[in-house]
Amino acid sequence: MMDALLDNVRRHADAHADRFGAAQTPIPGLTLIRATAPSPLQVMVYRPLVAMILQGRKRVTIAGDTIEFGPGESLLVSADVPTVSQIVQASPAHPYYSLVLELDPAILRDLSMEMAGVSADSAGAAQVAPTDADVADAAARLMRLVERPTALPVLRDPSLREMHYWLLAGRHGAAIRALGITDSHAQRIARAVAVIRRDFAEPLRVEELAEVSGMSLSSFHQHFRAITTLSPLQFQKQLRLIEARRMMLAEGADIRSAAWAVGYESVPQFTREYGRLFGTPPARDIRQARLCA
Repeated sequence: MMDALLDNVRRHADAHADRFGAAQTPIPGLTLIRATAPSPLQVMVYRPLVAMILQGRKRVTIAGDTIEFGPGESLLVSADVPTVSQIVQASPAHPYYSLVLELDPAILRDLSMEMAGVSADSAGAAQVAPTDADVADAAARLMRLVERPTALPVLRDPSLREMHYWLLAGRHGAAIRALGITDSHAQRIARAVAVIRRDFAEPLRVEELAEVSGMSLSSFHQHFRAITTLSPLQFQKQLRLIEARRMMLAEGADIRSAAWAVGYESVPQFTREYGRLFGTPPARDIRQARLCA
């Protein structure tokens, strides 16, 4: 099954990957990644997702823990957390391929209410485990739908639901279930994270975020850091810097324009904080990233 899944992913990714290696699909939340060489370090704030490696290897660091994984293994990210990642094994002869599916909280909520015997587990924001056969089988059916546009409108939603079911029923199920439990700490913090993501360029109002989460201020700070590994201000700062980097790389924005667009009033402050997060000043980082693209 993994070989068949790899063939389907390879076919679509080879035909549709952009210059950054991402190939979008007509299925919501499903993206394929392709690389023909090891990548530079990338800093992202991931949404909850599962990433299945089909060829090559990747290394990720989340909350100080570094994990390397390869073919036949899946990474689960069960919270919106900042992640440093790097493709460490890829070549033109043997490209890196992975399938990434963002988890849908609405589907998880429905399934969690219907499924019995799946307990919740809050241990760690990221886990790596062998890919369950049922999950790989469901992913292969999703990929076959990508190549059948007439069947896609009818079978897409049931197939996505099946994929989420097997994830809940498999090795990652206990960690994923917390995302589907109504009014859990994970769901409350997710509401605040959604506000920060939407308004990342605006001044941060922590009291409003606590209110959105239905928590006291002290409880909000405690649970926000426990789930995301950052304070709300640190989380917003990383979102701003990541978006500024995207603007400079993808849209050709200059440093000053990108800094102002994401909410910075001081370009020197932006440059200092950018260097701390990405390890090099923005001009040099963008120049190096374009050479690697």
